[in-house]
Amino acid sequence: MLGSPYWNPKTETLTRAELDSLRLAKLRVLSRHAMASAHYRRTFAAAGFEPGQLRDLGDLRRIPLLTRAEWMRGQEANPPFGDLPVTTPEASIRVHTTSGTSGSTPLRAMDTRQDWAWVAEMWAYGLWGAGVRAHDTAYIAFGYGSFIGFWGLHDAAQRIGALVVPGGAQTTGSRLRQIIDFGVTVVASTPTYALRLAEEAVALGIDLPASPVRRLILSGEPAGSIPETRALIERAWGAAVHDTAGMTEVGTITTFECANHPGGMHIIEDQVIEEVLDPQTLEPVPYGVVGERVVTSFGRAGTPLLRYRTADLVERVPHEECACGRGFDLYRGGILGRADDMKLIRGTNVYPRAVEQIIRQFPEIIEFQVRFERAGIRDEVVVRVESGTGVPADLGRRLSEAHEGLKFRVEEAEPGTLPRFELKARRFVDTRTAPLGATR
Repeated sequence: MLGSPYWNPKTETLTRAELDSLRLAKLRVLSRHAMASAHYRRTFAAAGFEPGQLRDLGDLRRIPLLTRAEWMRGQEANPPFGDLPVTTPEASIRVHTTSGTSGSTPLRAMDTRQDWAWVAEMWAYGLWGAGVRAHDTAYIAFGYGSFIGFWGLHDAAQRIGALVVPGGAQTTGSRLRQIIDFGVTVVASTPTYALRLAEEAVALGIDLPASPVRRLILSGEPAGSIPETRALIERAWGAAVHDTAGMTEVGTITTFECANHPGGMHIIEDQVIEEVLDPQTLEPVPYGVVGERVVTSFGRAGTPLLRYRTADLVERVPHEECACGRGFDLYRGGILGRADDMKLIRGTNVYPRAVEQIIRQFPEIIEFQVRFERAGIRDEVVVRVESGTGVPADLGRRLSEAHEGLKFRVEEAEPGTLPRFELKARRFVDTRTAPLGATR
């Protein structure tokens, strides 16, 4: 394996037919295992499904979909972990929660020792695929709280043999000094915090491009796959960006960007099944069509996950679009956004990713915030930007042209007044109770 570009050469180079055979066998085992869950016993019975019906992968669609709302209702009815797990707290070793960026109560998940070994294994696919090796020193710019975040990456870097520096409970300046002092070659953070570190480095007179850092492993936000944002990060650090995507519900990443930088992220298909469905009809969409990703995970035994609706929007393309030799399909452009992130403003759909993509074309903008507000009988979009040179003259026009002529009110914010974020950014703030014209 040491000279291979693949963490698991045997499975990463399987043909599609071989992958399908492997995943069908795993799906049969998983569906039988899930019968120990009160939730799945109930929903399987309601759908008329039983594991013996799985004759091919197409039969996956016999299994009912799982939503976050269902998971949360089970958690509220049977606190603290709900009726989805098949394990008990006594048999588990870890508890993690969602980041709390949506909803008032975080989703809670617990893992067994076996689960946690799998979590790290999944991250190892991504780190190794990005080129991280035992000779690297990896800095984890993460708070190490109950949010699952980069916990698995930490263990995976150790599994690879890299020297790991945990960067928890420190100021941004202290983290930067450690990155320099330890000769760090790989930094892991959210895209937002990578930019925050770069901003602070300038203030402290630290020349990041001259440092030994050569790779940034990003996760937690779609911004890592927005070309304008990643270009900004790469210029600020003088290092290559490698994007990944995961979620607390799965426990780890399910996609990663390999060293070939194919313009998308490979799905770890020997470990998960990812469907792409039309969010309205719930029918599968073909390659090249944007839809909602639905995840079935083979590795988290304590809390089985079958056909979980993520609300993430993706465009799946064949594995041949990357020359790395993996048999794993890709999501072009990574996670494109969330189905529930779209904002309706005076009849126009506004997506956060599209707005950020335009704003990041102006490198003089240090930080920004977008507010959706009610002004009398009108909905308004207010864009506040921090810049050392004032509001870019062309910003409002470009935003308007990209959104059917919708007017964006662009304002300058005083330096240092907009929020900074270590984990997931909350740059888009909707103060309205409901958009005018929305169907209720």
